[in-house]
Amino acid sequence: MTSADGWGDDVYQPDSSDIQDDAGLLDAEDTLEDDGVEDPLDRGWSPPDRPWAVEHAGVTAAERHQGESLEQRLTEEVPELAGPDGDGLGDCDGTDGELLDNEVGAARSGRLVAPDEGVHEDEESALIATDVGIDGAAASAEEAAVHIVDEDALSG
Repeated sequence: MTSADGWGDDVYQPDSSDIQDDAGLLDAEDTLEDDGVEDPLDRGWSPPDRPWAVEHAGVTAAERHQGESLEQRLTEEVPELAGPDGDGLGDCDGTDGELLDNEVGAARSGRLVAPDEGVHEDEESALIATDVGIDGAAASAEEAAVHIVDEDALSG
């Protein structure tokens, strides 16, 4: 290789006037990773649906250099299946759509705790609880279905 290829000492190196002082770690609100959860265990983790390209051609340098044939690329294509024509309303086909469900609030709740906290005598006849925030890890489907409803919005 020659020095004209840009390897080694010919690569741009900033002089002392271009070098900036390291500002240190960014604050949490200045990063894209802040989701409002303090404990990393509260965030949860979902594994990928399938492995990443481990069986795909072109993973190694030799395969990338050789390239893929047109036949190999065509066998990897997945046909786009057209969905059934519906009326565009709701989740069902051939209906007038779903009714507006305004029975629940828009905000999801976290862990719910009854006023008696499960240890004291329950003097409340209604089934009520307060939201105390995220607990543990990712919410189960049942927990994710629970939403916060203001008392003012309740009827009768």
